[in-house]
Amino acid sequence: MGLSEPPAADPRLVHAQAIKSSHRVRDRSLCNNLITLYSKSPKHHLLSYSLRIFNQITTPNIVSWTSLISAYSNSPLSLHHFVSMFRHPMLPNQRTLASLFKTCAALPHCLSFALALHALSIKLSLNTDPFSGSALTNLYCKYRLPQDARKVFGEILDRDKVCYAALIVGFVQNSWATDALSMFTDMICCNVRSTMYSVSGALRAAAELAAFEQCRIIHGHAVVAGFDRNVIVGSALVDGYGKAGLLVDARQVFNENLEAMNIVGWNALMAGYAQLGDKNSVLELFTCMNGRGFDPDEYSFLALLTAFYNTGSDVESERWFARMREDYGLAPGLEHYTCLLGAMGRAGRLQEAERVALTMPFEPDAAVWRTLLSICAYHKEADMALKMANRLLELDQQDDSAYVIVANVLSANGRWDEVAEVRKMMKERRVRKEGGRSWIEVKGKVHVFLSGDRRHDRMEEIYAKVKELMEEIEKLGYEPVGDQMLHNVRESEKREALRYHSEKLAVAFGLVSGAASPGKPLRIVKNLRICKDCHQAFKYISRVVEREIIVRDLNRYHRFSNGSCTCGDFW
Repeated sequence: MGLSEPPAADPRLVHAQAIKSSHRVRDRSLCNNLITLYSKSPKHHLLSYSLRIFNQITTPNIVSWTSLISAYSNSPLSLHHFVSMFRHPMLPNQRTLASLFKTCAALPHCLSFALALHALSIKLSLNTDPFSGSALTNLYCKYRLPQDARKVFGEILDRDKVCYAALIVGFVQNSWATDALSMFTDMICCNVRSTMYSVSGALRAAAELAAFEQCRIIHGHAVVAGFDRNVIVGSALVDGYGKAGLLVDARQVFNENLEAMNIVGWNALMAGYAQLGDKNSVLELFTCMNGRGFDPDEYSFLALLTAFYNTGSDVESERWFARMREDYGLAPGLEHYTCLLGAMGRAGRLQEAERVALTMPFEPDAAVWRTLLSICAYHKEADMALKMANRLLELDQQDDSAYVIVANVLSANGRWDEVAEVRKMMKERRVRKEGGRSWIEVKGKVHVFLSGDRRHDRMEEIYAKVKELMEEIEKLGYEPVGDQMLHNVRESEKREALRYHSEKLAVAFGLVSGAASPGKPLRIVKNLRICKDCHQAFKYISRVVEREIIVRDLNRYHRFSNGSCTCGDFW
């Protein structure tokens, strides 16, 4: 006998219908279905009926046990029922294990139990099945073990779209963006159909890399696959284009999906404008979002406060920070405080910013002290910079940014003996300045450059182009801005080191390779803050080549055009 369940029916009505039809619910398959129905009911207090019905089954089979275990998924009771099943004894199937892996991923401190389950799956030869394999892949990713997840994935014999989606999303969650994109490509090459999760995961990976061409390629795939109107994919597209600096494209996707767009999409678009320092667009979107009935969350306010920080709008930052608590009942987090401190510090209110940092309801982390240190450097406040650097080093003595920034601000004040002390301290602690990497995407391929790099196939052309650009901008008045960590280096060597910084090589390659058609911007991504010399040089280069140059560095976007930058020389 089967069950004919009307849409959104109360499972008790279905249960009553079954009792009335069969007088006594004895059929095991009927009971198994009822257990599942009760577990899926939005009325959570009905879950206990699942166990009650299970106890009525005279000889529960593996489907019965799996239904019960799945009913209590994400609860420790799921593991308890599994242990009971094992004692009967009854061996699990791949669906039983998949539910258990899901529970272990959702509960804290369950890795040891999950490892025992993994060993059991190998013993029963269930680790190669896609159902349990995809759940195990997801579990390892949730526990920040992506290498183990990759190994599990490699052992699955018949990988389906769920398996690929689990690994792609898991890689993104672990910041393995390049691997996520590689896996998405592998999925397409193996003729495995994508899902909204694999597509949105690939878009998140492209967003992390600011790989705008990859965003467009995946966008095209989403259109062909019919996912372009899916709200999850749409939000990921807005995020991807926004983080690549393509706000026109992000806004277009957003408008096309406006009626279905959720709070994630609104926040993604606001965050994109915030990184460019476009506070007016962020405020406009915030007002529109409110008007459409969406309640802003902590990410909405983070976008607002980031925009105010990037524009140095300290008064607006304080006002909206207060509104977040008073008008919307949201508790500011550490990131919100960091943005507030940054805006206050940029406006020259360094002492107040320090006082807020020391009295906020959180222990200041490295990002807080690094923000205040950078602001002290911007204002050339050497004594306060030393204080901030010491606080940062108390948290991590190997933080190279603390030494580099404080050395630069000390040198700007002519305090060369202290600069030497900083360099000596770095040497004694064996701290090395992190190497700068910049990359540019050309025809879907990412080209990565290091400072002084000579490994690229077209390096002769690149170096010749750099030389040509530097000669042209020197005619316009450009003068090198040296790194004070190179204070004792000969002037000629210093100029040579500055000339071939990674971002300059990336721009030169973009020009010689035709990275974008004439009139279109060149887009560079850097793993660190753009240095002062490259920032100064790019303002001149944008005039020489008559092109916009967009750089996404560790902190924000810089849009160079006709000799100026949108950051207002603060970053």
